[in-house]
Amino acid sequence: MKLIPSEKGFELVHQNGNWVLKKEIGFSPVEMLVASIGACGAYVYEKILTNSHIAFAIETVEIAYERAEEKQAKPLRQVLITFFIRVGENEQGKAERALKLIGKNCPVMQSLDPEISVIEQVIFV
Repeated sequence: MKLIPSEKGFELVHQNGNWVLKKEIGFSPVEMLVASIGACGAYVYEKILTNSHIAFAIETVEIAYERAEEKQAKPLRQVLITFFIRVGENEQGKAERALKLIGKNCPVMQSLDPEISVIEQVIFV
């Protein structure tokens, strides 16, 4: 991976078009980190549900975050990942229990400062 400076800010070079890493134009570096946490969690959750032989469809994933405003750099304090999924009523308990396996199997979450809490929840649609 490579970052290059431009008149827009720093850009992450990508073969299909660079990503501008500046909040006013694209996504800020903190937002990219939060998106990475959510995407990794979603991929891991998909794999857990598939390996558990649970028929499902993820409709959407919403990610919210809080920053520690009292600290100088205002690092992440908490990330909340909400999965909106379709699962048969008889499998909903298993799908909810599977949430606890996400953090243990997500390399992005495993790479975070332990002070950052990641909360996963599921809403059945």
